[in-house]
Amino acid sequence: MNEAKFIWMNGKLVPWNDAKIHVLSHTLHYGNGAIEGTKAYKTSKGYAIFRLSDHTKRLIESAKMTLITVPYTVEELNKAQVELLRANDFTAQNVYLRPIVYLGYGVMGVYHKEAPVEVSVAAWEWGAYLGEEGMKRGIRLKISSFSRPNNKSNMGKAKAVGNYLNSQMAKFEAVEAGYDEALLLDDEGYVAEASGASFFMLKGDELITPPNDNSLVSITQKTVIEMATNMGIKVVRRRISREEIYTADEAFLTGTAAEITPVRDVDSRILGAGGRGPVTEKIQSAYFDIVHGRNPHYDHYLTYIN
Repeated sequence: MNEAKFIWMNGKLVPWNDAKIHVLSHTLHYGNGAIEGTKAYKTSKGYAIFRLSDHTKRLIESAKMTLITVPYTVEELNKAQVELLRANDFTAQNVYLRPIVYLGYGVMGVYHKEAPVEVSVAAWEWGAYLGEEGMKRGIRLKISSFSRPNNKSNMGKAKAVGNYLNSQMAKFEAVEAGYDEALLLDDEGYVAEASGASFFMLKGDELITPPNDNSLVSITQKTVIEMATNMGIKVVRRRISREEIYTADEAFLTGTAAEITPVRDVDSRILGAGGRGPVTEKIQSAYFDIVHGRNPHYDHYLTYIN
């Protein structure tokens, strides 16, 4: 990966290669921690972080769900991310930020409340999550044999580190089968989310995306719903079955890392003309205008750091 100069750890900027934890850190063994994915974009006014407070609030809420008390406020963590971006002197068009709340060294055993709470933020230059070609031509999506765990056995609305084992297994299965990404269904056979992104499909004049019944409440998904509505596109939130996807006119994934990634085929069923559809392209273009500070209507979502 692209290394940077510093990582923010518990209130201090630490050189990248010195940002280390103990091998007996509690989260490493038992999987309880919370992460975020936030992105900064180069604008005409310098770097701007997209929806910074929304991401930081979700980090703290995720930690609360898994019984971790974060020792910093939203404002303090926002300030830390701005400070980190300034200190690293990035030059790329996009910079990804990864805040993490984790349990450090001190106790072992499943009971976690006596383990110390640690907070770090890393940032690095990172391009298109699913490849530049995928952003233009669309990716291949496989519906996974792994289902999203139901709400009785998992905290799907927490962006918890342990949740991503499910995503890793689904992603590996998809890539090994020749696809780019996996789409997970819930335990009733309806679309939950991709391994790290939300799903949208276009059928006729309706843009359809599933509710967050047992998936992460996506900030980018919310943004796209707001954008599409303002663009005059009818947005419907309802459950989506596997069969419906196969006959969709267009589809795309959304997320901080995925941004707006078109889907050209699902389980070897070609969608539409087999590439980035016109509505997807319109939404993708509008999204990049927003995050790069080219649409003043959405400027309140940007935190400028220069």
